[in-house]
Amino acid sequence: MTEDLHRAFNSSQPYCLEGRHALITGGASGIGAATVKELCRAGAMVWIGDIHAGAAEALAASLPAARAIELDVTSTSSIAAAVQGVGRLDILVNNAGIGHVGSIEATELEDFDRIFNVNVRGVYLVTRAFLPLLLASTVSSGRLGTIVNLASVAGLVGVRERFAYCSSKGAIVAMTRQLAVDYPKTLRVNAICPGTVETPFVEGYLDKFHAHNKEETREELRARQPIGRLGQPREIASLVRYLVSDEAAFVSGSIVTIDGGWTAA
Repeated sequence: MTEDLHRAFNSSQPYCLEGRHALITGGASGIGAATVKELCRAGAMVWIGDIHAGAAEALAASLPAARAIELDVTSTSSIAAAVQGVGRLDILVNNAGIGHVGSIEATELEDFDRIFNVNVRGVYLVTRAFLPLLLASTVSSGRLGTIVNLASVAGLVGVRERFAYCSSKGAIVAMTRQLAVDYPKTLRVNAICPGTVETPFVEGYLDKFHAHNKEETREELRARQPIGRLGQPREIASLVRYLVSDEAAFVSGSIVTIDGGWTAA
């Protein structure tokens, strides 16, 4: 029996993360903030990495085991400074991301470059920079370092008017599987593909593109998920907690949907 599986079977608290150090990118709001709270509740010490330093600091101030760190996932200097500040890392959650609405004809080059810069290049830069810390954690603890990438159902199925966004999230799915193949005995790497979740991200989309028919569009977003509602950030956070816990020791290279039945329909 592996050491992490032994810990899971002998823990008095399921999905316990005591003694673990985690970093959540885009951790100051939405799914990121819910994940920060959930991992703290599980006993982890959590770094809230966000480009919005004030929001990260405010969230950290409300939690006993969280610290804020300013982090721009598109900036190599910002990432390098964060690596020095963090020092130790057992869990990396690549959550930071942006959206874009438009077909290929309506997607300008600068739009495409911007979404790939954040959603894809940002995951590459952050993962590559923090990889030595994750691998060192594996050696020192005897437990595989863990990475969870926030992808989307948009990386698995076509979504109307989401050319750049679907492309970027499809890349995250492929990156996840590739990393799991390259580091099978030193890292566990998985991706979560949420459906539409009730977050400031979605509210911003509604405000920007559907201010004239916001509630009608919200109902359409609910209806495209067979369960008939939007997901909640805490539901995604609970899945993150499972995937980074010892109970998930046999889970790697998996692409896990949490979408109210969207991709099953």
